[in-house]
Amino acid sequence: MKHLLSFFFLLSMMSCDNNQDSNTVEKESEKLYVAHSDETGMNEAIETAKKTLGKFDDALKSNKYDTSTFALKIKFQTANGNEHIWVTSIVIKDGQYFGLVDDLPELTTKVKLGQRIKIDYNSITDWMYADNGILRGGYTIKYIRSIQSKEEQAKFDSSFQLKIED
Repeated sequence: MKHLLSFFFLLSMMSCDNNQDSNTVEKESEKLYVAHSDETGMNEAIETAKKTLGKFDDALKSNKYDTSTFALKIKFQTANGNEHIWVTSIVIKDGQYFGLVDDLPELTTKVKLGQRIKIDYNSITDWMYADNGILRGGYTIKYIRSIQSKEEQAKFDSSFQLKIED
C-alpha cells in the first residue's frame, strides 16, 4: 500500500494558502500538487469526500474489502498553509479513527512517517479504498487527474494500481 499511496501523495499534497503563487512545486524531479484555498474544483472534491465519509465507514466495517487499501487524507496546518497526507492502516476504536502516517511529511513537523496517530474527524479531506481493483472515494485524486492533459492521465493510469472510473 505504501507504494500506491506514495504516488497519491506526490499527486495530491496540497498547500492551501493564498500566498502561494504557483500550482506545482518541484521536489526531486517529482511534481507535488499545490492547491490554493480558492480552487473551486479541489474544494468541491474535499466537500464531497466529507459528505460521503459514511460510505468509507460502512465499507471498513463490512469486512468485505482488503483493509490494507483503506486510507484517509488528513490536513495538517503549517506556517505556510496546509499539508494533506494519506494515513493508512485505518482502524476505528471507540468511535475514533487511528492510522499510520504513510508518507514523509514535507511541511508539517506535527507527524512523522510511520507514526500512529489519532485522527481528528474535522481534519479529514479525502478517503479511499479498493473494491475489486476499482478506486472508491479518492475524490481529490480524481480531481487532480481530471485537470491533467490526456498524456498525463495516461501516464498516471499506467502507474496507478487501481482503476479510476470516469
